[in-house]
Amino acid sequence: MSEIKDKTGTRTKKSVIAAEKKTPAVVKRAAAVVKKRIKSAAVSELVQAPAKGPAKEKKFTKADLQRPEYFFNRELSWLKFNLRVLREAEVETTPILERLKFIAITSSNLDEFFMVRVAGLWDQYENGVSRKDPSGLTVREQLRMISQAAHEQMKLESKILTDVLEDLKKAGGPEIKTIDACSEEGREWLENYYQEVVYPVLTPMAVDASRPFPFLGNKTLNLAVQLITVDGEESMSVVQVPSLLPRLIEIPVEEKRTFIYLEELITIHCKYLFRGCQILDVVPFRLTRDSDLDVDEDDIEDLLREIEKSLRQRKRGAARRMEIAKTGNSKIKKFLEENLDLTDEEVYEISGPLDATCFFKFVSLDKMWPWLHEPFVPQRPKDLPEYDDLFERIKEKDILLFHPYESFDPVVKFVSDAASDPKVLAIKQTLYRVSGNSPIVAALARAAENGKQVTVLVELKARFDEENNILWARRLEKAGAHVIYGLVGLKTHAKIILVVRQEADGIKRYVHLGTGNYNDSTAKLYTDMGLMTANDQFGSDASAFFNLLSGYSRAPIWNKLVMAPIGLREKIYELVENEIRIAKAGGEGHIIAKMNSLLDQPVIQKLYEASMAGVKIELIVRGICTLRPGLEGISENITVRSIVGRQLEHSRIFWFANDGNEQLYMSSADWMPRNLNDRVELFFPVENENHIARIKEILRLYLEDNAGAHMMQSNGNYRRVVAGKGGEISSQSLLYEQAQLAAVENMEKIPLEQRLRPAPRQESEE
Repeated sequence: MSEIKDKTGTRTKKSVIAAEKKTPAVVKRAAAVVKKRIKSAAVSELVQAPAKGPAKEKKFTKADLQRPEYFFNRELSWLKFNLRVLREAEVETTPILERLKFIAITSSNLDEFFMVRVAGLWDQYENGVSRKDPSGLTVREQLRMISQAAHEQMKLESKILTDVLEDLKKAGGPEIKTIDACSEEGREWLENYYQEVVYPVLTPMAVDASRPFPFLGNKTLNLAVQLITVDGEESMSVVQVPSLLPRLIEIPVEEKRTFIYLEELITIHCKYLFRGCQILDVVPFRLTRDSDLDVDEDDIEDLLREIEKSLRQRKRGAARRMEIAKTGNSKIKKFLEENLDLTDEEVYEISGPLDATCFFKFVSLDKMWPWLHEPFVPQRPKDLPEYDDLFERIKEKDILLFHPYESFDPVVKFVSDAASDPKVLAIKQTLYRVSGNSPIVAALARAAENGKQVTVLVELKARFDEENNILWARRLEKAGAHVIYGLVGLKTHAKIILVVRQEADGIKRYVHLGTGNYNDSTAKLYTDMGLMTANDQFGSDASAFFNLLSGYSRAPIWNKLVMAPIGLREKIYELVENEIRIAKAGGEGHIIAKMNSLLDQPVIQKLYEASMAGVKIELIVRGICTLRPGLEGISENITVRSIVGRQLEHSRIFWFANDGNEQLYMSSADWMPRNLNDRVELFFPVENENHIARIKEILRLYLEDNAGAHMMQSNGNYRRVVAGKGGEISSQSLLYEQAQLAAVENMEKIPLEQRLRPAPRQESEE
C-alpha cells in the first residue's frame, strides 16, 4: 500500500469518522425504522427458486443473495456508463459536431466523478475506513481499479478526439491547427492578439526557496515551466492559462475557418514572461480537486451561512487528479506530484489537448449548423391542444406532459398564471435545480409581491447548484416568499407544485408532479414526465406534504403519494412481492422499470427473489447498475438495457403487470440508497387509462430500441444492440415524430381564429 504524505511527513488520519447526520424530528423515527428493515427484511429468510420439472427445488438463504459476486461495484459501473457515452462519439452516422459534444460530455462527467466520488473514496481511505462495498472490494482496491479503468478511458478519449477533429477537417468544417501550420498573416495576427489581449492578464509564478508552490484552482489549466534563471540556476515556474479568455482562438485572417489552442500561444511566448531566462520546457497540466461539501448539519442554526462557508472551502479541496500533457520530462512530472501531494495513480498523461469540455463552447459557435443535428423544437403537448385557461383544462382531466418532446411551457405557465390569477391564494413548490434566468422563480417572486402566500423549499445542498440556489432563495425572500432551506440531514429531491385557488364552489387545489427539475433549460435536453391534476386526493396529499416539510406535522396516511424516506422502500417491496405472489400462483409476473441508476442492495435482492420466482423483469437503466443479470438460478429472468442518445434519459417510470390490473408509477427517485434513505422523494401513480396506454407504448419503444441501446452482460460489460432485418428503431427519434404528429392533429382541431392568437407570454427575469 503506497503511503500518502504531505509536506510535513506522513498524513495523519482523523481519530473518529464523522458521525451519521441527524434527521429532523418529523422523520427521525421513520428513517431509523427504514435502516433497520434494510438489514433485517430486505429479502425473506428463505428464497426458493422455481422448480424445473420434478427436480428438487433449489434454496437460497438471505445470506446467499448478499454474496459479493452478485453485485458490481458502483464506481466501476459508472465508468462503464461514461464509456458508453464516449463510444457514441464513434458512431459515424451521427453529425460530427454532435460526436464532439459526446466527448465534451464524457470529459465533464469525469471531472465531477473525480471531484466527488473518487475524492470521497480517498477521504475514506485516509480516515482508515476498512469496510468493503457490496461487490467485496475494499476502498483501496476500488481506487486502484478506478485508476486503471479511468486511465484506459482517457487514452481512448484522446484517440477518438483526434479522429473526430480529423473527420471535421475532411468534411470541410473548421480546423484546429498548430501555430506553425498557420499562414504568415495568421501568425502575425496571433502575435498582435497575444501582446494586446493575452500578455496583460498573465502572471508567472516562480517556485523556489523563498516562493512556495502557488494555489491552483479546481479545473484550471496551467503551464509548468522549466527554465534556467538569469543567475544560471535551474528552476520551475507556473503560469495559469486565463479561464476568461477563449480557449480556442479563432484566426479571422485565415482563408479557412481556423482555431488554435490558447495554451499553445502562451507556450511559444514564454520568453516574454521570463525575460533573460532560458526556457527548457513547458508542459500543460490541469487539476481536479475534492469539491464535495462537508457540512456538519448537527445543531446548525443557519444552514445557508454554513453552506456558503463550505462553498469557500470547496475551492481549496485536495487535488485528486492531475492531467498532464504526455511528456518525457520526468523532472516536471515529479515536481508537480510532490508539490500537489499526488500519487502516481492520480496522474494522467494525455496525448493531445487537455480538458475536452472546451468543445461545449466550440460547437455552439455561429455557422456550425452544417455539422449538427437539425434544431429540436419541443411540441405543443398532446393533452393540451389549447391552454388559454390552464386551470380549466386541468380540472377537466389530468394532463400528462412528456419533455422535451413536448414543451415545458405549460409548467412555466402554470406558475405564471397562478402568480397573476386573483383567485389563487397560495403557491407552494420545491426547487432543486433551476436555470440561471428562471422564469419560474421570477413568477414565484411576482406572486409573493402580489400578496399571495408563496412557500418555496429551495434545496441548498443540490450539488454544484448551491450558489445559484442561494441567490434564488434570497431573491424570493426579498419578494416576500416564505423560503424553507431544506431539511437537516436530508436533501429534498421531490418535484411538486401546489396551487390553491378560491373558486365558486370552494377551495380547489391543483398539483404538478414531475420526474425532473423545474429547469426550463435542461427541460429541452432531458427526457422527463410530468402530471398535472386537480384530483382532490392528490391535492390533499400535496398539502400534507408541504405541511410535513415546513412544520411539525406527523406523516399522514397518504391517499395517492408515497414519500421517501418514510414509506417508499416498503412500497417498492410491496409491489415486487405482489408480482412474486402472482408468479408463484401460476400467473404472469412482469415488471418494467426505467430509472437513471440502480444500486440499492436490498432492492436488488428483492428483484433477484422475483426473478427466481419466475417474474419477468425488464430494466431500462441509463447509468449505474450494480445488479448482475443473467446469473443461472438467480437473475435469468432479468434484462438490463441502457439507452444513450441525443436526449439524456432522465424519467423514472415503474410498471407492474399485477395480473392484468396493471399499476404504473412515476417518481423523482432512482433505486439508490440515497434516494430511499436520505432524500425526500415522491412516488406517484398514473391512473388515467389513456395515460397508462401511452406510457406503455413509450416503454415498448425503449425496449425495442436498436439505435442507442446497450444490453448489459452478466460480466458487467455492455453490448450495443444492432439493428436487424427489421431496420433501425430509434426510440428518441420516433418519440419526437409522434409528438410532432400529435401537435399537428391537435392544431387541426382548433378553430382558425384561436390558432392565430399569440402564444402565451412567459415571465422572465429582467
